[in-house]
Amino acid sequence: MHFNFITIIARQEWTSIFRSKIPLALFTVLLLVSLLATFTGWQYVRKFNHQQKTAHQEVLDQWMNQPNRHPHRVAHYGYMVFREKSPLSFFDFGLDSYVGNAVFLEAHRQNTINMSEAGFSNGMLRFGELSMAMVLQLLVPLFIIFIGFQTVAGLKQNGVLKIMLCQRASFLDILLGKTAGITGVVWILFLPLLLLCLMAGNLLIAGGINADALTRIVLLTILYALYFLIITMLVVTVSALSKSSKNALMTLVLIWMLFFIVIPKTAQTLGSSLHTAPDKIAFEQAIEADVSKQGDSHDPDDPHFSQLKAATLRKYGVDSIAALPVNYGALVMQEGETISSGIFNKHFDNLIGIYKSQNTVSSIHALIDPYLAIRNLSMNLSGTDFDSFTAFQKQTEKYRFERTKKLNEIHLTRIKYQNDSKQKVSAENWQKQPDFTFQPVPVSRNLSDASLSLAALLLWVAAGFGALTYVSSKRAYQL
Repeated sequence: MHFNFITIIARQEWTSIFRSKIPLALFTVLLLVSLLATFTGWQYVRKFNHQQKTAHQEVLDQWMNQPNRHPHRVAHYGYMVFREKSPLSFFDFGLDSYVGNAVFLEAHRQNTINMSEAGFSNGMLRFGELSMAMVLQLLVPLFIIFIGFQTVAGLKQNGVLKIMLCQRASFLDILLGKTAGITGVVWILFLPLLLLCLMAGNLLIAGGINADALTRIVLLTILYALYFLIITMLVVTVSALSKSSKNALMTLVLIWMLFFIVIPKTAQTLGSSLHTAPDKIAFEQAIEADVSKQGDSHDPDDPHFSQLKAATLRKYGVDSIAALPVNYGALVMQEGETISSGIFNKHFDNLIGIYKSQNTVSSIHALIDPYLAIRNLSMNLSGTDFDSFTAFQKQTEKYRFERTKKLNEIHLTRIKYQNDSKQKVSAENWQKQPDFTFQPVPVSRNLSDASLSLAALLLWVAAGFGALTYVSSKRAYQL
């Protein structure tokens, strides 16, 4: 390996690409599409988050303006929580359009997140949405194919390859030089654009860039740089193996279709087939069945709550519910809340496990498709992945349980058992309760959740260099 030869070949490739008008025309098109996708993404996320904040403020005002009333009525009055989009969601929409954006929190019932954008849209959403991530993941590889398909095959056709090999340059030097030249062109054209859009978009939406956002931006830039390198090595390898530029182009277009259409759809279908998830009705019915087995708080003869009654009377040393120093009805309600919440969390965790198994199938396919690897990593770092959605669902359920528990404690200590329903407490009791604040998934957990995709991307880099080395060792491919 001669680094001088590699550098010279890379410079020649760089010069030849920029000398041609076609690559610049293609880049201009991609630049305009990227800027359009970024601008519309900024506008959409800002408008969406503004709507969510407005709706949240309206719900909060209604909650705070409740009059003095019975705490259990307040628990059933409920509270609506809204999910805002992450600051980097303008870059990669991920699953945001397919998962819910709001959840109604109430006593005795665990509601799932509803009001997804897909539920209010037509069938065109299934064809995808224009985002900068989509441009980088799907269209930039096409750009690399069209500027690199003849990079080695063309040398074979015009006889220049033989001349270069006679000038003490090895075939590996030529392949690495071509790879370095094309990669340098792609990096200088698209990575500054990516970095600028990510920084500006985050500033516009979040109003600033903290350490977490900066880490995500840097990691996204590095990972997309590796992705472009992988595609470039693939293009150079196929060009080196092809007898003509025409054959190289046809092969690369077929590979593009395989990587970006066939394998992703196959992985999704296979994951759903191997790990079947229950629908919403079956999920809720299973929860209701388990709750009825554990204990029905509305049944006075239920064994579980009969034991609770006996234990409570023994604890306070009295022989009747009316003699208790606390409101027994509130104890029953909180016990029922604890049972139903525990069962819901158990079923929800099982459901999430099924979905994660489906996603694992897709992550495994990243070993044979680099697009799946970068797609998963991009969603994770943009905060639009499945784990961010489930984190919101779990945090809202925890908040619902704690909020209901506090209202039950007020009911327990400040409402007498006799004439229970006719009593009221001051509105200050629930006005002081803290509002819900979503805690985003930290970047370390994002990387941990996407570790298989990250490993697959790094393996693709190693495999690319391995392929170039292998092809260079086969003399028959050189001519």
